[in-house]
Amino acid sequence: MEKAFLIYPENCIGCRACQVACKQWNQLPAEVTANYGTYENPPKLSFITYTKIKYTEKKNSSGIQWLFLKEQCLHCREATCMLVCPVPEAIIRTKEGAVVLNRDKCIGCKHCVNACPFHIPQFDPVTGKVSKCHFCHTRIAEGMEPACSQICPTGAIKFGDRDALLRQAKNAGYQSIYGEKECRGLNVMYAIKVAPKQYGLPEDPHVPKAALFGWLRICKPLLGLGSGIAIIAAILDFFNRKNNSKEKTTTD
Repeated sequence: MEKAFLIYPENCIGCRACQVACKQWNQLPAEVTANYGTYENPPKLSFITYTKIKYTEKKNSSGIQWLFLKEQCLHCREATCMLVCPVPEAIIRTKEGAVVLNRDKCIGCKHCVNACPFHIPQFDPVTGKVSKCHFCHTRIAEGMEPACSQICPTGAIKFGDRDALLRQAKNAGYQSIYGEKECRGLNVMYAIKVAPKQYGLPEDPHVPKAALFGWLRICKPLLGLGSGIAIIAAILDFFNRKNNSKEKTTTD
């Protein structure tokens, strides 16, 4: 059965217990940060921070309203990172729906970093590897709940069967679930009643160059770890550079 998170940001109190639980379970070190005028910390995801609570301040008639959003890999049903990765089985999707990156096989090409529509995979310049949330796939495989949802004190992070979670949310009045259909479906979804952009979510996320990389579905299983990877990496690098050049020209 496909598993998923359905997150209710309205129930989040910004306690960041999920951040701590993620760090503890994955044995990740703390970030060295500086105060930059907000309670939010750390300021962004990194190769040693797989999930974080994003703080957004909104002015309203009564003063300031806090909007909290749990940021992490959204575990796309059709994961672009897996599609563009030139190394066979360096990124896989489990039967439960987790998109898992194998750091031992990662060659640090950063194509997954460039291709992700949500800017999630993070590159570590020290190890030359990429890392991200793996959905606690080893816990799920053993019938356990992911660390972040298990620790949440308000129940803002719901974990379970994807279809059942969607039915529950719609029965509760959330007719539009972010992630139900975006990017052909996400396994981390948000039950929100306002525009996604108010939480910093892209309203129309798109998979970069999806059609271009479609042929990799057929070619990758036929390639070994030798020249085939080098050829794919070179092609992907060419198109990434070309795309970045166009974006820079458009911005200028």
